[in-house]
Amino acid sequence: MNSTINNLAYFTDGDKNKKPIVFVHGFPFDHFMWDEQAKALCRDFYCVRYDIRGLGVSPSGDGQFTMESFVDDLELIMYELNLNKPVLCGLSMGGYISLRSVERMHDKFGALILCDTKDSADDNEGKLKRAAAIKQINSGGFENFIDSFVLNCFGEEYVKANKSGYDAVVKRSKKNNPIGVKGCVLAMAGRTATTHNLSKINLPTLVICGNEDKLSPPNVMKSMADQIPNSNFVLVKDAGHMTPIEKPKEVNDAIGKFLDSLE
Repeated sequence: MNSTINNLAYFTDGDKNKKPIVFVHGFPFDHFMWDEQAKALCRDFYCVRYDIRGLGVSPSGDGQFTMESFVDDLELIMYELNLNKPVLCGLSMGGYISLRSVERMHDKFGALILCDTKDSADDNEGKLKRAAAIKQINSGGFENFIDSFVLNCFGEEYVKANKSGYDAVVKRSKKNNPIGVKGCVLAMAGRTATTHNLSKINLPTLVICGNEDKLSPPNVMKSMADQIPNSNFVLVKDAGHMTPIEKPKEVNDAIGKFLDSLE
């Protein structure tokens, strides 16, 4: 089922009377990246996915996004759908949104799953890379930007062994509005670090990382997990930054085991 809240497209699977899980996708993707997780979990949980503003079929507007406005959107979805203490699951930019959401409204969540993400804000080098990305898009290089960025998100073996699936991800990402993509880049460049809040997270937490992740490497994610009380760190072999797509069974098994432990 899909509908909209404040122009944001959201998609639900499962019985709304069951425990809710909210999935927050990465950049520059949309809700589709959680397809395998929604299929695996919808019999026992109420799975809620949505397209972050400016990506997928959620409109871009003027493209003036901030991480705070993304958290506002998530909060509104939770309120409108009357989600009681949902499990929050975010990857990459979705992880940035999740970490800031937990910092801002900790008591509204029941558990946290962080996939291939990090707690630090962009340093100066990172900000310059974001600026270069916007310049490339403004210069007519939107599709080239998508090609290079998405390639960096996947492990080399996955791209070689799953060319049709990988090509489909790239094609779908190119359907995004460049204004929305640039707005997300700006939001990520301007986000705050959430490192200082890690030790205050009093939620059951699962941290998942691909062992070939170039964007949020295992040592960075393990350090983050070590700072979250009672968190569980899972390293997924032969996977890059997009573990839910590259290794859905392994990710689903890890999430399923984690969710079972909450009961």
